[in-house]
Amino acid sequence: MQDFDMKTIAIIPARYGSSRFPGKPLADIGGKPMVRRVYEQVSRCALVDAVFVATDDERIARCVEDFGGKACMTSPELPNGTSRCWQAYQKVVRSIGRFDVLLNVQGDEPFIEPQALVSLLELFNDRAVGIATLKKKISLPEELFDANVVKVLSGKDGKAACFSRFPLPFQRDLPFERDRETALRWMERADYFKHVGIYAFRPEVLTDLVELPSGKWEEAEKLEQLRWMENGYVVHVRETAYESLSVDTPSDIRKIMDVKGC
Repeated sequence: MQDFDMKTIAIIPARYGSSRFPGKPLADIGGKPMVRRVYEQVSRCALVDAVFVATDDERIARCVEDFGGKACMTSPELPNGTSRCWQAYQKVVRSIGRFDVLLNVQGDEPFIEPQALVSLLELFNDRAVGIATLKKKISLPEELFDANVVKVLSGKDGKAACFSRFPLPFQRDLPFERDRETALRWMERADYFKHVGIYAFRPEVLTDLVELPSGKWEEAEKLEQLRWMENGYVVHVRETAYESLSVDTPSDIRKIMDVKGC
């Protein structure tokens, strides 16, 4: 681990009203509500000084407080988790002071690895880094053409060139058929990386980001980070071996519990 002398806050946005899975943060996973598992995993990160859950629902806030965590109420009108993190951070600043780095961890990652968070936060030892995230090499051919698996293309300098639901780079000289055989041929020609949706920001950068209007790139791909890039913000990316295990639907819980042996 590199030396790290910055004060870091982790904020976990957690909504009750998911269209595909209402009440998802309170779903039981091996005897604990999912939001508690996320909170405990993030708290194990050696570089995190404070952890808060940002929620618009009193039931989630009570659950967090019942297991000894800290919750911050946010407006139900906010458009996304990034805005929820920003609003929660503004409230935290008024009560306990400022932080150097803000870590945004999705509330549906009950087994997020603390070491992956360390790897991400260490990027901020470079003062030029304002936004950072993670990527993982795609090893399963079925993920390559899956539009639900967001891909990231980044340069040797560690800066993201593009995020897309389409695999980049495009293999001009190979067939484009959305099948396993084609995917394997593409993966023989180039390394492809999926985006691991964990972000860290310098708070002053995040303050600017939430004021940006949606742009054409974001509207096309439905990816918020493209709004930032279209406006000239640089997203730094670090590779990780961490395999994201997120919960989108109730059936995902059994899959994750089988993987983790819960």
